[in-house]
Amino acid sequence: MDTDLARRVDRIEQVEAIKALKHRYWRACDAKDPKEFRASFIRSGARIDYGALGAFDDVEPMAEIFTKVALHTVDGKHVIFDMHHGMHPEITVTGPGTATGRWTLRFRQVNLLDNTEKLMTGEYDDEYVLEDGEWKMSVCRFTETWAMTRPLPAETVITEGAFAEVAR
Repeated sequence: MDTDLARRVDRIEQVEAIKALKHRYWRACDAKDPKEFRASFIRSGARIDYGALGAFDDVEPMAEIFTKVALHTVDGKHVIFDMHHGMHPEITVTGPGTATGRWTLRFRQVNLLDNTEKLMTGEYDDEYVLEDGEWKMSVCRFTETWAMTRPLPAETVITEGAFAEVAR
């Protein structure tokens, strides 16, 4: 009984560590943090498929796109603001150091280049591995369920808050 309990507790701890990884990833996306974004994936060979944003056999090309978009500024001010809310996790530990996960994403973006707001939802299907004792994403696939883009009204006011000092 004790070994069964220990195994169950270990599995719960692994699932919680994977949830924390995915939350750090989304927080990095929203905080415009390329280093933490990159750190969410295995060192090399991560398969990433973000649909319209592209599919890659390694994280580096996607990290470059992320950096370019997230840190883009005009007149010293950021022009893209993202909000990722992940929910409904289904995490399955599939073996020693391997797991799969499925998440629902609620996404919102303000694009000051196009003066638009985008709302989107979709599903992530991930695979995780332990690398150097930490859970990392080895596969990350996103499938959009639906999206809506609308113009920002002329009276819209956007403030940067904490991002005013990011990457400056």
